[in-house]
Amino acid sequence: MLKEDLILKNPLRVLSPADQGKAVAPQMGLVMARAGLGKTAILVQIALDSMLRGNKVLHVSIGQTLEKTKIWYDDIFQDIAKGSNLENATDVQDEIAPQRMIMTFNEDTFSVAKLRERLNDLIEQDIFKPDCLLVDGFDCSSSPEEILTDMRALVKELGLNMWISVVTHREDGRMSDDGVPAPCHTASKLFDTIILLQPQKDTKSIALNIMKADAGAGLSGKSLNLDPATLMIIEG
Repeated sequence: MLKEDLILKNPLRVLSPADQGKAVAPQMGLVMARAGLGKTAILVQIALDSMLRGNKVLHVSIGQTLEKTKIWYDDIFQDIAKGSNLENATDVQDEIAPQRMIMTFNEDTFSVAKLRERLNDLIEQDIFKPDCLLVDGFDCSSSPEEILTDMRALVKELGLNMWISVVTHREDGRMSDDGVPAPCHTASKLFDTIILLQPQKDTKSIALNIMKADAGAGLSGKSLNLDPATLMIIEG
């Protein structure tokens, strides 16, 4: 398979057309799940898809080391390349590598203000200007509406597409009218796309429950799942 075919056949085309790129209006997406179900794997696959389409990606990892985040990218790219018989996989990986930057924060030092400051430094110094921003391990449990409103403002301010991963907790039963669980139950309106990972006992897979999607999504009866063995997104 060639790189162009990989882009067109990617299961993530359910969420966005293959020609989606820098000209698209800023969007904010949310991936929610209990701990350990595959949120980072989802974000990395979203990032790799964006990189393959020529976009620059900034991956903000909260509470995880730079090296561990790099390993996520290397392992998942290799799984994608092997599963699709990608031609010249090493060349493709080398080609897209400069389009990604990883930024790390300790859990107790992250804030939207600090992220904005570091982002502006990168852009103003002409070091790196991302088209897509991923924030993995984001804790918005204390004041979700305020924090996520700040995040939305950052998306619009810098013209970014942003994806955020947030942990849900089984013991917290709070939920919005449209089924979005805590801690984002009061802020669902701020997102264009919301995905909830849900284990399926009968199929032993993890369903990507697309609870909200922007108008450009081509859902039309399609569904996505996460293979718990490989953590790869597959069409259901």
